[in-house]
Amino acid sequence: MERIHVLSLLTTEIKSSRERENVIRYWMEGEINSFLKVWLSAYISLSYCYFAGKLFPKGAARVAAFLPVVCLFLLLPLQLHSVHLSGTTAFFLSWLSTFKLLMFAFDQGPLSIPSISLPKFLAVASLPIKLQQPNTPQSKTLEKGHKSIFNYAAKALVFATILKIYDYEQNIHPAFIVVLYGFHIYLCLEIILAVAAAAARSLIGAELEPQFNEPYLSTSLQDFWSRRWNLMVTRTLRPTVYLPTLHWSSRVVGRKWAPLPAVMATFIMSAMMHELIFYYLGRVKPTWEITWFFLLHGAFLVAEIVVKKAVNGRWRLPSAVGTILTVGLVFSTGYWLFFPPLLRCKADERALAEIAAVVDFVKDVIRTLNSSVNFQRFSLFSSS
Repeated sequence: MERIHVLSLLTTEIKSSRERENVIRYWMEGEINSFLKVWLSAYISLSYCYFAGKLFPKGAARVAAFLPVVCLFLLLPLQLHSVHLSGTTAFFLSWLSTFKLLMFAFDQGPLSIPSISLPKFLAVASLPIKLQQPNTPQSKTLEKGHKSIFNYAAKALVFATILKIYDYEQNIHPAFIVVLYGFHIYLCLEIILAVAAAAARSLIGAELEPQFNEPYLSTSLQDFWSRRWNLMVTRTLRPTVYLPTLHWSSRVVGRKWAPLPAVMATFIMSAMMHELIFYYLGRVKPTWEITWFFLLHGAFLVAEIVVKKAVNGRWRLPSAVGTILTVGLVFSTGYWLFFPPLLRCKADERALAEIAAVVDFVKDVIRTLNSSVNFQRFSLFSSS
């Protein structure tokens, strides 16, 4: 009976090796193939920048040397159509890498370490990471911020639960679905950045700074945007936009009020970069809702800073109240301005379809591997 059972399995999957080749060929063609070409181009370009940084002095000469790479990084995401692949590539290359290269052109930022090796240069330039300097007070503080594997496992479980809830979307209120989208984006970013950090850690053997700090616990907008949400963006925009504007505005309005135009300039730049990433995702004409979202939050943060300066620490909201107001404001303005452009270009449907395709791919691989095992068992059983 066992021989008959094994034989029946083989009649449905007798060409397991061929199936495995077809599965791999299917996923290597098209989008995955383009993805690999895009990142190969990026790493070749960054290698050029590494050596150009040693040949050209800082300033205009180095900017001119890096400018073709910056333009290339703005074009590369257009070669991809997947929501996850194009969005991640746009964030890593078109935003973070270009800003890091521009800082490096003036010997600033994480790429300007004189003794940095080529592998570390490529990792830091292409991934949302920054190498910690060992034995410093900052590094000791950051070590406390590293999260355990159980933290990420719990978030992965919540993410999987959210994906399952989408199966019942037709029975759920649209406002709640948008709330789920907010958690989806946060958890997806957290997991992607954690994987990128782990990959870089294994490749270059360095400790890496955390990217998020539990943003749902924010007690104010200043806490949310500067200390908890997507810290790599904060660390990139601060030296490139905030500090230069702060230096300039201090001469115009004085040091006390100089942070206000610096904050608005930072949010304007963030708005422009988000509009660019949303264009990569949808390939449709901008409606500028994303810009209004960040302008609104910039204005709210400016108002918060003014109020804090006025009360001068004499009074503050209880932490629980501040968290409810902050998270509520982020979600309500996101529901109004941030998510509609994503929904109109069906980024949510495409993203879920891509996740389903990946799940099917994993199932196909497992199925073909099981077929190989069954074939080997049948061969051994027949020979005996």
